[in-house]
Amino acid sequence: MPYSLAIFDLDGTLVDSFPWFLRTINDVADRFGFRRVADEDVEGLRHASTREILSRLEVPLWKLPVIARHARRLKAEAAAEISLFAGVETMLQTLANSGVQLALVSSDSEANARRKLDGTAALFSHFDCAASVFGKPAKFRRVIRRAGVTPADVISIGDEVRDIEAARTVGIACGAVNWGYAAPAALQALAPDHMFAQMDEIADVVCRTKA
Repeated sequence: MPYSLAIFDLDGTLVDSFPWFLRTINDVADRFGFRRVADEDVEGLRHASTREILSRLEVPLWKLPVIARHARRLKAEAAAEISLFAGVETMLQTLANSGVQLALVSSDSEANARRKLDGTAALFSHFDCAASVFGKPAKFRRVIRRAGVTPADVISIGDEVRDIEAARTVGIACGAVNWGYAAPAALQALAPDHMFAQMDEIADVVCRTKA
């Protein structure tokens, strides 16, 4: 049986924001007083967990909310620079046509998310945005309640270690994409239920199989 609800992450999963992130991160670091990211640091950070990244960059947890608000403003200003990955529209339309409810849970604002998704935003039944770095489990639970489904019928799809951790916390299946922020090896090490190497594999898994 297929999954009846697919919960997507946004950045690095549906939209290609990593190049923008690399161009922006050191300006944010200078503004908020954490460690700058050198070119040679990037690959190591892609293999680290979220907590490890924050530790390596010396980001105090108490600063995360204000940093996140600032990042959302920057993303809104740079919306024209951040586009959907190739194949996203077709994949989402296929899921919607198959009767799968679509939800978006993101640390970005809903306004930014809708702008980036453009016409595909109308395919989503649920938005729960502006999540804190470690706030996705609560938002997953809220979306599942709104959708009226059981956790066994839900899959979350993201590109970071924390996406897998959040799914496991609430007892839903997790899929990881290998084209986002985290290195594929870092995601595979956590043994997600599904690992996606290409966009069209998502619809095949969500519509045709259930873990």
